[in-house]
Amino acid sequence: MVKERTMPQAQMEPRTRTASATAIADDATSGKGSKPGGTRRSRGGPSAADARARFELHAKLDAMPILDLWKKYKRKPTEELRNYLMEKYLHLVRYNAERIYTRLPNEVDIEDLMSAGLFGLMDAIDAFDLERQVKFETYCAQRIRGAILDELRSMDWVPRLVRHRSSKIDQARTRLEMELGRTPTIEEISGRLGVDEEELKKILKDGSAVSVSSLSRPCFNTDSNREVREIDVIEDGRQSSPLGEIQRRDLKGLLTKGLSRAERLIVVLYYYEEMTMKEIGATLDLSESRVSQMHSSILLRLKAQMQHRSKEFEPVE
Repeated sequence: MVKERTMPQAQMEPRTRTASATAIADDATSGKGSKPGGTRRSRGGPSAADARARFELHAKLDAMPILDLWKKYKRKPTEELRNYLMEKYLHLVRYNAERIYTRLPNEVDIEDLMSAGLFGLMDAIDAFDLERQVKFETYCAQRIRGAILDELRSMDWVPRLVRHRSSKIDQARTRLEMELGRTPTIEEISGRLGVDEEELKKILKDGSAVSVSSLSRPCFNTDSNREVREIDVIEDGRQSSPLGEIQRRDLKGLLTKGLSRAERLIVVLYYYEEMTMKEIGATLDLSESRVSQMHSSILLRLKAQMQHRSKEFEPVE
C-alpha cells in the first residue's frame, strides 16, 4: 500500500494540467455539451468554441519547429505553451516511471510515480536553458527521474544511510553465496565488509523496520487464471471451525463422563472458563484446598481412563 502525499494549495495551483487538446476537440466535434451551432458550456466542461480555439492553437503549434517553439516560450512563458510542452513530452514521464517501477515491489503504484514525474517535467520546462545546446529530452530525463526518486524516499521512513548500508550487506551476501554455494554466516559477511559482528547486526536490525504491505499484492502463482492475493490466504481468527467445535464438544463429553456434578463443574470451570481454584471454590461453596484435592483426584482418574482406552485412539492400519 502506498501512502498519498497531499500538496498545499499554493503549490498545486501553478502546476494544474489541462485536458488533452485532442480529447477536447473530439468532444467539440461530437457535439457533447452544446447544441448544434451553439456555444453553451457543458456541465463542468469547456464550451465548443473554447475547444475549437484550443484545437486550432495546438494545430498551429504542431506546425512550428520545436526550437522556435522553445524560443517563443522563453520570451513569453504562457500557460497554453507550457501545457502544450507538457503534453508533447508526457511520454518521457511514463517511460522513466516504468523503468523505475520494474525494480520496485508490487505495493508501489505506477500512477503515483507518474504523478511525481509530472512535477519533475514541469520543473524541467521552466528551468531549461537553450544556450547550453542540450536536447530537452536528455535534460528532462534526469529531472523526472530525480522527482520520482524523491517521492519514493519521502514514502520510506528508513534513512537513506541505513538503506545504503543494507544494500551493501545484500550485495556481499549475494557474492558469498555464489562463491561458497551456501548461505554465508554473519562472521563471513562481517569479514567481507570489514565490520564487526555487533555493528553488522545493528545495521540489519535498523534496515528491517516494520513496513507497510498491500493486501492486494499477489501471494503465489497458480495454474488457473485467478490470482491469489494476500487477503485470500490470511486467517480470520474471528471465525470458528465447525470441525474444531465438534472435536471440543466430544472431548468435553469424554472428559466429564462418569464424573459427579461438582467434579464436572471443576473441569469445565478450570479448563474451559479459565477460572482459578479460588474462584471455583467460591462458586461451589468449597475451600480452595478442597477444590485442589478434587482436581488432583480427577486428573488421576482421567489418566487411568485414557490409558485404558488408548487402543481406541490408535490409527487403523
